[in-house]
Amino acid sequence: MQFRTLRRLVAVLVVAAAAGAGAAGYIRYEDAAAATAATPATAAPVASVAASARGGTDFSAIVAEYGPAVVNISVSGSMKTSDSASPLPRVDPRDPFYDFFRHFRVPELQGDTPVRGMGSGFIVGHNGIILTNAHVVAGADEVNVKLTDKREFRAKVLGVDRATDVAVLRIDADKLPTVHVGDSAHTQVGEWVLAIGAPFGFENSATAGIVSAKSRSLPDEGYVPFIQTDVAVNPGNSGGPLFNTSGEVIGINSQIYSRSGGYQGLSFAIPIDVAMKVEQQIVAHGKIEHGLIGVTVQELDQSLAEAFGLKKADGALISSVHPDSPAAKAKLEVGDVILAVNGTEIARSGDLPPLVGAMTPGSVADFKVWRKGESRDIKVTVGDFSDGKLLGASDKQPASPGGRLGVAVRALTPEERHEAEVSGGLLVEEATGAAARAGIQAGDVILALNGEPTNSVEKLRSLVARAGKRAALLVQRSDGKVFVAVNLG
Repeated sequence: MQFRTLRRLVAVLVVAAAAGAGAAGYIRYEDAAAATAATPATAAPVASVAASARGGTDFSAIVAEYGPAVVNISVSGSMKTSDSASPLPRVDPRDPFYDFFRHFRVPELQGDTPVRGMGSGFIVGHNGIILTNAHVVAGADEVNVKLTDKREFRAKVLGVDRATDVAVLRIDADKLPTVHVGDSAHTQVGEWVLAIGAPFGFENSATAGIVSAKSRSLPDEGYVPFIQTDVAVNPGNSGGPLFNTSGEVIGINSQIYSRSGGYQGLSFAIPIDVAMKVEQQIVAHGKIEHGLIGVTVQELDQSLAEAFGLKKADGALISSVHPDSPAAKAKLEVGDVILAVNGTEIARSGDLPPLVGAMTPGSVADFKVWRKGESRDIKVTVGDFSDGKLLGASDKQPASPGGRLGVAVRALTPEERHEAEVSGGLLVEEATGAAARAGIQAGDVILALNGEPTNSVEKLRSLVARAGKRAALLVQRSDGKVFVAVNLG
């Protein structure tokens, strides 16, 4: 059983990988260089699906035409386990899938434990090029591909891109059935879509639904503007194709949002446009390049927009700039709001990462930013994602809580500044009133108010006195920085 999980509140995003016939768990794979070029599929799509007599949508023509191009992928490898670590996730006996999962559970062992997993994929080149999810084949010692005509092949992993969760495989065969690759940019919310894959190992299963939303940004998945659907996707569907009603592949089914580990109405697909760019780079160069500028951004709400003097809550608010990054060298600043990049407007913070990620390292991008009440243009030389990560002492007494802001603060000691990796700021010891209502809490470090550094209690008092009805506090909490809008009344 291979899972990839992203936690948010009480729900989790569970990757739809399949149950294998033996032990299962997380396995890893190192990128391999490509040796051959792909032959892109050029077959024309089948005619649009028709409404059935029962008033539904008939996908039978698409399944008949392109089902043979959908493959089952099985992987095997090994993982390190200990007496206290089980290679399988714990399953609540009340879970509807408990009876299924318990048959695949194995004794807890110490040392290397063999693991197996299953997923789906689809053929995009007549010469054996296959697309699937990176997490399906990550770490595998052996990857096998099974076609609907019962033929089986040992697959070579040409490369994986963990940033987009796309992997490219090749099998030694020709005259293979292929899918027709579409254009995910033209996908509309509300249109019917079809998934084909192997949920729980049930080969070539078809499920259908509608597109629920586009350009979804998921935790830790910033480079992919996911297509959200309500198509039933379960473990084993990972890596399988998502078709539109014209029989064109518009996405790769990748993740579900679930409390139980099974389908609950929210599934997410990688747009095929993103996947094909990865495929082209891997086949041509054996590696992937993603752009990077080195900022952390957050969403603007109306309160923050007003605090920064913006009429609309559009754009990506920079909450931190990484040292020595392209953004730092271009003089982008914390508190800047990125409004557009190369003429493309940024409506929300989630629009920025995939846009930057698609840029060529070394290229120069034009950023339109909002700073201190006016817009300005800044040129940024895009960096390479592989080169780094995406992303006063004399005041001894705390100020008493109350006033317009409602915080008791003190300056950080040199040790605290070193631990927090900040040069200044004020430690919140108590929060009441406006600050508490905005979510400020003890332990936060207030770094700035409306873009002005807060290095002393007196400076904070002065800034609060001059502020209008709303203020934007830059706060460090744990290892992250975030702007918080405070209504000062």
